[in-house]
Amino acid sequence: MAHPWINRDFYEATVRFEESDAAQELFYRVMDTKIERGGKTDTVRNQILRTYAMLFCEDLALAPGQPAGFEEVEATADRLYIGELAFDPNHWYRMMHHFPVIDEDNYDRFAALVIADLSAGPLHEAAINGGQMLLVGALDPLAMSREERKSQKYHVAALPFETQEERT
Repeated sequence: MAHPWINRDFYEATVRFEESDAAQELFYRVMDTKIERGGKTDTVRNQILRTYAMLFCEDLALAPGQPAGFEEVEATADRLYIGELAFDPNHWYRMMHHFPVIDEDNYDRFAALVIADLSAGPLHEAAINGGQMLLVGALDPLAMSREERKSQKYHVAALPFETQEERT
């Protein structure tokens, strides 16, 4: 999602949402920003939720272009891993970012965190510098045995991005 509002400042505000009123203000201002796309007015929030749905909800039968809702984000959050499929909580995206509950109040913040991280956060930098990616595994890995987790099928999620050389 190449959008000027999805930048490092937005990523930092999303990560620090619960720590600062300024972070909350920036988060809500960006999420509620109206954008024009294809002759239609939309919000950054809807664009983020559509991107999340496209990347992570393909097996949940959402119609193409449909934004992810609370149920879809909650159902897919536990399948996101950084770098490798393992039981180590440092590799599970949701656990690493301390989202113990995903509910109707914060599902859009979790989706925004993932998309902002892929676009402008440490995951973006890790993909460029170290080849570390966000992996999408099976639903509910907590209910899987160690052998099932090791043998599950997964795919890599990455957004198109431009390198520093392409910008200059």
